[in-house]
Amino acid sequence: MITLPARGLVLASTSTFRRGLLARLQIPFVVASPAADEAALPGEKPAETAERLAVLKARAVAGEFPDALIIGSDQVAYCGTAVYGKPGTRANARRQLAEMRGRTVVFHTAVCLLDAGSGRTQVRGVPTEVVFRDFSDAEIERYLDREDALNCAGSAKSEGLGIALIEALRGDDPNALIGLPLIALCRMLRAEGVAVP
Repeated sequence: MITLPARGLVLASTSTFRRGLLARLQIPFVVASPAADEAALPGEKPAETAERLAVLKARAVAGEFPDALIIGSDQVAYCGTAVYGKPGTRANARRQLAEMRGRTVVFHTAVCLLDAGSGRTQVRGVPTEVVFRDFSDAEIERYLDREDALNCAGSAKSEGLGIALIEALRGDDPNALIGLPLIALCRMLRAEGVAVP
């Protein structure tokens, strides 16, 4: 068990993207791996899934860090009734990208800040609309040859070569699309008395 000072900060995620984003705030934190079933519940809307899972991930590690502030986050990409998770394989990534081209996809990123001591929970969902270009099959293949996009929702990493597949972005926080809404998180941390900056 990792020992933290009182009200230490814990990121309940093994995502290197979220870890890198949180490090930008220059607040010491530790990382814990949440054991959480990330499947959507029957009838659950994508935004509800992301927000529920952000809370679930934070709560999953609360027992290990009873006095800490714990950050949980999750992202769900969707367009109409189609939901795009982490593809896992090149074939799935190819299929996702082919379906998303020429369309607007919402990447709903949720963040939760849980005060494990008091149980107080703050949750915020931050949607980002991504308008994809009408790119060709050849462009998909070149992109997948150059970018490891198998571990990100929707297969398109905007912080990397995926930006070349995008026509436009609309949202309140560009960090949300990468995986952690820092603007909302800073507001939450300040509400808990954490000095940011």
